[in-house]
Amino acid sequence: MKIGSIQLEIKDQESKQERIQKVKNMLIEMKGYDLIILPEIWATGYFAFDRYVEEAEEIDGPFVQEFSQMAKSLQVHLFAGSFVEKAGEDYFNTSIFINPEGEVIGSYRKIHLFRYGSQEGKLLTRGSEITVVETPFGKVGLSTCYDLRFPELYRKQVDLGAEILLVTSAWPHQRLEHWKLFNVARALENQCFLVSSNCVGKTQGVLLGGHSQVVDPWGTVIAQAGEKETILTAEIDLQEISVIREDFPQLKHRVL
Repeated sequence: MKIGSIQLEIKDQESKQERIQKVKNMLIEMKGYDLIILPEIWATGYFAFDRYVEEAEEIDGPFVQEFSQMAKSLQVHLFAGSFVEKAGEDYFNTSIFINPEGEVIGSYRKIHLFRYGSQEGKLLTRGSEITVVETPFGKVGLSTCYDLRFPELYRKQVDLGAEILLVTSAWPHQRLEHWKLFNVARALENQCFLVSSNCVGKTQGVLLGGHSQVVDPWGTVIAQAGEKETILTAEIDLQEISVIREDFPQLKHRVL
């Protein structure tokens, strides 16, 4: 299974539409992938809090429609990262998962909103539903950035059958070592593959951390990006999950 994680540079001078077009141009060159993942609120820019309300869209708005078409064109499963969703009077940090037919088969509203040096918790409403999506290659759990600090979410995803954990993110460089640790820990403790997509660049005075990763169920980092815009590529064998879980059945030994 061929996976691509787009590690995107966020530039304050770019407009939302310019950034969307840049990503579409990158995606056009990615034919032949089985799964592609994008970062958190990348089109607006996570730290551009003053643009959240102005650039929010409904779940069936232009952002979702454009990337549904891209997934269909590429015949790929696309975790298109997250955007600011408007639903009635509320706003959410919502990520979407699209199949090769261009259908949105999963969406996830971020449960753990970030409040440390961030206005996300003030501007947005937290989600409440855990999302695990059924695909031809197995069940996929969706999560966003700050969620990584809360292992309970991922254990509940595993209880729902998750074998691959996808993380869309805009994690700052200031806490880069935490990011690296949590990527490995969430994969290892749940005996899942984990694929993350983080942003890079300096935006709104915040340096973003990069280091998007693909981690196997043993907690081994099999691919990791640096601190520049790039497409991280890895090939994984999903049969490793059942082999590892049978050989070292820690999940069966749970007491709590």
